[in-house]
Amino acid sequence: MNAINHFKTITNHKLLVMKYCFKVGLIKQGLLHDLSKYTPVEFSAGIKYYKGTVSPNGIQKRVEGYSAAWLHHKGRNKHHFEYWIDYGLDPSKGLIGMDMPTKYVVEMFIDRMCASKNYQKENYRDDSALKYYERGKSHYVMHENTARLLEKLLKMLADKGEDYTLNYIRKEILKNA
Repeated sequence: MNAINHFKTITNHKLLVMKYCFKVGLIKQGLLHDLSKYTPVEFSAGIKYYKGTVSPNGIQKRVEGYSAAWLHHKGRNKHHFEYWIDYGLDPSKGLIGMDMPTKYVVEMFIDRMCASKNYQKENYRDDSALKYYERGKSHYVMHENTARLLEKLLKMLADKGEDYTLNYIRKEILKNA
């Protein structure tokens, strides 16, 4: 039963992201979003650690000490800020967040909004993704420009709603993309 439920959860998420990517004009990203979740390493972990209200990757980390599914996922999906962590020009500064291309920051925003919708279901509110982001942002390794745009969009969603924010993204953020 976990296989069917996990498949439904990730497919519902993918379809939600696709819908919203299409609304802002990111057609290719909407079509390709999270396809790696259907690969054996990610899908098998999703089945094994399925709960339906949280990501199985976090559970896999607690049980196994790391998540092979997450390492696979974030290394193949440019809408995750973790994909963009690297050594900077000055290696003595250690790992830093690279400035993400705008289209991937927008996809990350949409991904976070849709993950909140997918997991919270009827408890979802327009500030859900912002609250989730704020709980973890102190330890994110993210470029300041990336964080600034993501936070701006999450706050806009919380304050002005989905329609306003998606319209703003389409007309102002992605108008020249």
